[in-house]
Amino acid sequence: MLKDFSVQALFMGVLTAFVGFASSFAVVLQGLQAVGATDGQAASGLMALSISMGICGIVLSAVTRLPVSIAWSTPGAALLASTGAIEGGFDAAVGAFLICAVLIVVAGLFKPLGRAVAAIPAPLANAMLAGVLLGLCFAPVKAIAFNPLLGLPIILAWIVVGAFRRLWAVPAALGVFALVLTFGIDIPDGALASIGRSLVPTIEIVRPVFNLAGLVSVALPLFIVTMASQNIPGIAVLKVNLYDPKPGPLFAVTGFFSVLSAPFGGHAVNLAAITAAMCAGQDAHADPQRRYWAAMISGAGYVVFGLLAGVVTAFVALAPPILIQAVAGLALVGAFSGSAMAAFQAPESREAAAIAFLVTASGVSFAGISGAFWGLVAGGLMLALSRFVQAARK
Repeated sequence: MLKDFSVQALFMGVLTAFVGFASSFAVVLQGLQAVGATDGQAASGLMALSISMGICGIVLSAVTRLPVSIAWSTPGAALLASTGAIEGGFDAAVGAFLICAVLIVVAGLFKPLGRAVAAIPAPLANAMLAGVLLGLCFAPVKAIAFNPLLGLPIILAWIVVGAFRRLWAVPAALGVFALVLTFGIDIPDGALASIGRSLVPTIEIVRPVFNLAGLVSVALPLFIVTMASQNIPGIAVLKVNLYDPKPGPLFAVTGFFSVLSAPFGGHAVNLAAITAAMCAGQDAHADPQRRYWAAMISGAGYVVFGLLAGVVTAFVALAPPILIQAVAGLALVGAFSGSAMAAFQAPESREAAAIAFLVTASGVSFAGISGAFWGLVAGGLMLALSRFVQAARK
């Protein structure tokens, strides 16, 4: 293995870890806090996820000798942010995280379940995801309305840097957010000392509660979003770069690490999609057989960032919530546009996708069950009806 190490892979691995963490940790914090996590529990969840995905990436890449990049479920975190508090509070959310993790393991080991997830019509899955992301994507505009002097610099940094280098747009917005927080907001006395104390990793174990609301509102939608928007595209990215992994074992291992992180507040660990392309492409190394080092190094970087999760959370907590929501929303604009385009591309399923999108985006829950689930159900029923009518006409 040491013969395969290269400076090029080292650079790409460090860059991948930074981009992966900086571009979406705000979404994770927002999602965990939305379902009832305290600041300490959110920091613990962020730490658990970062360390779990780091170790998972190192293990899978070393064993398979493939550039298997691992990430937390950013769409899943956005789903949590749109779901909000459920019956049973954060304890019930953690119970749902565990159920989702077990389902991912089963999907990897039990092929019919994996095929069933893959059989969910792509327009409906993308419409549900677009509906989930819509609310957070409004946050940058709301931040400007809240305070133009605070919100506008963050958005301008994202626009200007993104025009030249899309990969650095969100880290640039995050950097300006840090400057705005440091120089534009009155920081209470003792707050900096509190951040210093946060250098010690925050670990909080949550006793899971299992109930129907957690199963239907969080576990099932989180499982579908994670599989459809992360795991399956993650395999596709590897195949595009001429690797031929066995999906089942990879899914099962990510589910196992999700099980490990859930009691500490982590929602889901899965195959990376966007950052996977960084480690699997030519920029990681000219020789495809040596690119796995980039994924291993990025894993080590995630572990380091995870140990600093308490500091990150304490610093972010000093800002008005709308500002960190704005950063999270900017991080999801690309995902929203991609899912919306995929949802409405096919004319024959466009109406069903629109229903799935609108029901999900409404944020309305029925019988204690979140709109994401009902959006998928409503869109599925509409699609089934449309296909039945078309078949009857023939």
